[in-house]
Amino acid sequence: MVPQENCCGHNNNNGMMIPSFIYSSSSMKSGMSIPIRNKERIVIPTPKEEKKKLEMYTPAFYAACTLGGILSTGPTHMAVTPLDLVKCNMQEQGIRGLFRGWAPTLVGYSGQGACKYGFYEFFKKYYSDLAGPEFTAKYKTLIYLGGSASAEFIAGVALCPMEAVKVRVQTQPGFARGLSDGLPKLLNTQGVAGLYKGLLPLWGRQIPYTMMKFASYENIVEQLYKQVIPKPKEECSKQVQLGVSFAGGYLAGILCALISHPADNLVSFLNNAKGATSADAIKQLGMWGLFTRGLPVRIAMIGTLTGAQWCIYDSFKVFVGFPTTGGVTTTTNPASAKN
Repeated sequence: MVPQENCCGHNNNNGMMIPSFIYSSSSMKSGMSIPIRNKERIVIPTPKEEKKKLEMYTPAFYAACTLGGILSTGPTHMAVTPLDLVKCNMQEQGIRGLFRGWAPTLVGYSGQGACKYGFYEFFKKYYSDLAGPEFTAKYKTLIYLGGSASAEFIAGVALCPMEAVKVRVQTQPGFARGLSDGLPKLLNTQGVAGLYKGLLPLWGRQIPYTMMKFASYENIVEQLYKQVIPKPKEECSKQVQLGVSFAGGYLAGILCALISHPADNLVSFLNNAKGATSADAIKQLGMWGLFTRGLPVRIAMIGTLTGAQWCIYDSFKVFVGFPTTGGVTTTTNPASAKN
């Protein structure tokens, strides 16, 4: 019997046509039929194209970081509301009393997290491109500090109104039950200005906090991979990488608590005492009290909170197809690279 020749010119001594996708482009139609000796027809599907790789620093990347910031920040801050009440020297009022102010906490810190994480990734890339690869490699920490400060400047504006409501609900008995009645009451009594009364002290608390949070996290994670983990990050499993994210976040959180605690006491005092100034707060609390009042509880709260936030944030990034946070990449201009 004369061997049959298939459509691509290849012989098959068994009389069956060799599947065409072996020799042709994957763009061929998956419904191509192949004749065989017994005149039956079968359909062999073309192999599926490889899943498109997600690219860093694209709109999809920044959108994922923004959503990851919401998921990592809002729920975690809401979860530690009882500790926040203890820090504010509130008397416990049962289980329900421990969660006073959960709604403004969830809404406020979700918005803040979206801006903080999303804009941090944006500004980190933007400043590294402005500085160039040589400067960025030598002064990475400055890039981290600049990117996080810029991001928190925006995030503070998103947080401030909800923070004002939260502090009053938690520290002023009878002010309101929560966000639904607290926000209208604050607007009626103090107007929009009342929502942003504590913005400057809030920036004073949050900007140093966020600068420490991101810059120390980036450097701690880098050192963990260099000194503790026996192989590069790219060779580690996702579970190991997320474990490093939590450990780095917890250690960074302790540093955050130390640097931001005086401003945190100041924000609480100003939102609780009507018409009070920063000078009044310092006079009443004293410099020692400003730096130490409620500090142990804040260290425990912020350490756990920050570790959980980084773990959740990086888990979400891994889930959608991006690597965990760490390092900075510059875009080299091809024209300048030749020079």
